[in-house]
Amino acid sequence: MTKILSTVDETRDLGRALAAVLRAGDLVVLTGPLGAGKTALAQGVGAGLNVRGDVTSPTFVIARVHQPDAARGGTVPLVHVDAYRLGNVADPIGEVDALDLDATLEDSVTLVEWGSGVVSQLSDEHLEIRLDRRDDDSRVVELIPRGSDWSARTSTLAR
Repeated sequence: MTKILSTVDETRDLGRALAAVLRAGDLVVLTGPLGAGKTALAQGVGAGLNVRGDVTSPTFVIARVHQPDAARGGTVPLVHVDAYRLGNVADPIGEVDALDLDATLEDSVTLVEWGSGVVSQLSDEHLEIRLDRRDDDSRVVELIPRGSDWSARTSTLAR
């Protein structure tokens, strides 16, 4: 499925809609160039999951856990990972393994920016989302289901 999003708010809205079909154990991998909207999409997912605090780029910590806000209906933690800096290390997959993401994968939604080719060993079944920024500042978003029931779950997002 491919969508065109005209604004950053539409990107966040897609993240909120995606959150409605996410569940504990899901792995979402975001790819695309700088400024394509990966963090904006993650912010929408966080808002849709009703997690505590602001979802910002975890650039300085690589991974951040956002706990659910039960008072607002949150039930699932969001593990937000920025694997951007891991692209410059000799063994990025080893670095991801050192983060022990597999320890939280079963109980959380794990969303990894810049995760293509770096986190696929965590789960054969995941959702890849490719974002690209066009010259007019709109975004092209492509959802690529990898196994499981992702196609059925994300079909509602095509509207």
